[in-house]
Amino acid sequence: MTATAIHAEAAAPQPGRPLIEVQDIVKHFGPVIALAGVSLTLDAGEVHCLLGDNGAGKSTLIKTLAGVFRPTSGEYRVEGEPVFFGSPRDALDRGIATVYQDLAMIPLLSVTRNFFLGREPVKWRLGPFSFIDMEHADRIAREEMRQIGINVRDPQQHVGTLSGGERQCVAIARAVHFGAKVLILDEPTSALGVAQTSMVLKFVRQLRQKGLGIIFITHNVRHAYAVGDRFTILNRGRTLGTFKKAEITLDRLQTMMAGDKELQVLDEELGGTV
Repeated sequence: MTATAIHAEAAAPQPGRPLIEVQDIVKHFGPVIALAGVSLTLDAGEVHCLLGDNGAGKSTLIKTLAGVFRPTSGEYRVEGEPVFFGSPRDALDRGIATVYQDLAMIPLLSVTRNFFLGREPVKWRLGPFSFIDMEHADRIAREEMRQIGINVRDPQQHVGTLSGGERQCVAIARAVHFGAKVLILDEPTSALGVAQTSMVLKFVRQLRQKGLGIIFITHNVRHAYAVGDRFTILNRGRTLGTFKKAEITLDRLQTMMAGDKELQVLDEELGGTV
């Protein structure tokens, strides 16, 4: 099946329908408890922000959702069906795509080659050899980038020549093109400038309007609050709470993420100046 056929067959999610449901997920690494009963629900057409400091369990949770880790216990449902992913490929087959911080891109390859990496459209075959339909691939890559507001002059230019925000958008657009219903974005705005961050956040809003479910992992509470519909806060592998945007202020979200007790101790040490 060609990449175009896969893209055409991907059904658009119905907004408001649960795409992912995890209940009391626990993950042990030997004696270390990385997750101690985390619950989370992601609906279609929703940006669900996952917040927490280093060591909170965010990375372990997203790798569990993405099929990298198998949970020690707990329930994981995709579109209402219990799942047991043995690999990231299993998650991709169910429409769950993860865009990590390193983007899994090769800077010296072209935009087109990175866009279709591992899924190149084949023009014709000769015995064991396959020949890429580069003209078709260039056209698709250029069109997909144009739809999100990025004009790629030459899709054969090295992806390393793009800005950080543009590379993020290439990685996200690639996942959507190949049928993702759920996008897990790992710190997508880290190390980006103001303009590049704005580009990525705008694209996230566009995808939400198309009915995709997005899990947005970030340390930056302001970026999360700008696009988020719901917020789940993790601390030491546990869920501190999940809140809709109307239920929590930016300041309260920041305080909970930092940890109320830690801030209280700091306030006492500094004589009530925090």
